[in-house]
Amino acid sequence: MRMFQALAALLCALSLAAPSDSLAASREEIDAEVREAIGNFYKHTSAGKELAQKATGVLVFPNVIKAGIGIGGEYGEGALLVKGKTVAYYSVAAASIGFQLGAQARSQVVLFMNENVLSQFRNSKGWTAGVDGSVALATLGAGGSIDAETAKKPVIGFIFSGKGLMYNLTFEGSKITKMDR
Repeated sequence: MRMFQALAALLCALSLAAPSDSLAASREEIDAEVREAIGNFYKHTSAGKELAQKATGVLVFPNVIKAGIGIGGEYGEGALLVKGKTVAYYSVAAASIGFQLGAQARSQVVLFMNENVLSQFRNSKGWTAGVDGSVALATLGAGGSIDAETAKKPVIGFIFSGKGLMYNLTFEGSKITKMDR
């Protein structure tokens, strides 16, 4: 019975985190937020900027909201950029159970470093980090450099706020789904 209650609460949290199409942002709103998030990302990490310029695709979620009281959920909308141009719109959602209280907003940038991983992502019906592909979470070392091993990964993720890159967070379990816009 307790398992059923937890599952029901989890589904409720996810449904609350994902807005209906009538509440979803327009293409223009998403594009403006993506441009601002990319600008902030480049300000926080020159190493991330260099990697982004080498990437075959850049997936940007400018405003991912996470909230929870014991059971939590997160949701955000963004765009996939190829050669600096928006080619598709996506949403990201995740749920969690455990000690948590409060809410936070953050930005997420996912770099697809080769055509093969970008193609796999674009051809999927729904992509789950850690299941359909592993995302190496980038952290900065001395002088703002990115670990050499991380820089070699096919998919590299960054999580940041207005204060800079955030640590001890993960992409694992985040479901990314293409949106019709």
